[in-house]
Amino acid sequence: MPGSTDGSTKTMGVLTVGGLVVVTAYTVALGSNGWLWFGWVVLGLLTLGMIATRSGT
Repeated sequence: MPGSTDGSTKTMGVLTVGGLVVVTAYTVALGSNGWLWFGWVVLGLLTLGMIATRSGT
């Protein structure tokens, strides 16, 4: 089902951008937290992997 893959990729993209906003706001308000940034990088890499997989098919 290509439609569901496209929808899940779009959802991951929205979560990644939203996560960046949340992590940045947390860093500004309370100081940097390495685990939050690490989690965001992992989420971003998963999103990029989903995009690469989708465009590769």
